[in-house]
Amino acid sequence: MIGFSLTEEQRLFQDAIRSFATREVAPIAREYDEREEYPIHILQKMGELGYLGVPFSREIGGGGGNSIMAAIMSEEMGYASAGIYLGVYVHVFLALNAIARFGNDEQKRRYLVPGMGGNKVGAWGFAEPDAGSDPGSMTTRATRDGDDYVLDGTKTYITNGSIADFVVVTANTDPAKGMRGLSLFIVDAGAPGFTVARKFRKLGVRASDTAELSFHACRVGRGALLGDESGGFMNAMRVLTAGRIVSAGFAVGTARAAFDQSLKHVSGRQAFGQPVGQFQGIQWQFADMAVELECAKLLTWQAAWMADQGLPHIKEASMAKLYATEMCARITGQAVLLHGASGYMMESDIQRFYRDVKVMEIGEGTSHIQRNTIARQLGL
Repeated sequence: MIGFSLTEEQRLFQDAIRSFATREVAPIAREYDEREEYPIHILQKMGELGYLGVPFSREIGGGGGNSIMAAIMSEEMGYASAGIYLGVYVHVFLALNAIARFGNDEQKRRYLVPGMGGNKVGAWGFAEPDAGSDPGSMTTRATRDGDDYVLDGTKTYITNGSIADFVVVTANTDPAKGMRGLSLFIVDAGAPGFTVARKFRKLGVRASDTAELSFHACRVGRGALLGDESGGFMNAMRVLTAGRIVSAGFAVGTARAAFDQSLKHVSGRQAFGQPVGQFQGIQWQFADMAVELECAKLLTWQAAWMADQGLPHIKEASMAKLYATEMCARITGQAVLLHGASGYMMESDIQRFYRDVKVMEIGEGTSHIQRNTIARQLGL
């Protein structure tokens, strides 16, 4: 049965995570954006409060939540700060999710449990300088040497790259198979041959940490293999599909923040003897934005509900991610215009929302990739 109201557990969780984001994250969002520094204490505090474990089963020490609760967390945290939440998102919904899904008991003990507690930070090592949307072009190799694997290659634009305690890395163990030869590995920070080559400065989400990682004759034991050898592509796609639902919730939160601040602005600002919000042209803009926000949220919750029911949801996850992120770009752009010059100033949160959203259309598969995925699911 499909409903349009949250369960009591979900509502209480929404209240709790909204309170945390309002109290702990929003007040420092501008500061850490300007410093281009990640506030690691936020991730640690979320671990202490049990938020990082919410999506995972109680059998492995998690909170026993579901995809709807994951979308709720992303919306509320995205509302407070996209940059700060991006580090949490990659840690939980990519790195830890991969280990929860495909890890053995020892890997879960070493990485998932401390990761849920905020005592270890994870990163997702997928993109390369010449391979992002095309995983078949990955050149990072993992060569078997006795009981070990030796990794060589470069991963770039890696969120949490320089602050992570471990990275889930995609590497090719059978180059002849292309993307079907990819495998996943867990590589510890400080492993011989693994270095942070450089840190990046970015247009938006500047509170998040982004780095390029280098692997040169990086030797890891067989226990570092995550899941089956040559099963990495399909496993990575399963993680990314789940992540697209969360990414959509993320975009809804950021768009809602821009919408709320804009609504407050036009209600208080006077022009030509009346509040700006009383002009019909402005009212129509807000009506359109409200409709778009609601559509994005419903698409997100539909995909999350289908995932929780164990139904096929590849198309729905891509639809939610595509529509929500492009909606967020439209609404934040309108928010800058509605604020006028004040929204363009660095002292304004509005310009930060506008800068932050662009990465949402790029990460977890670009808008082009989402359209390709939807078309394939339609049988084209």
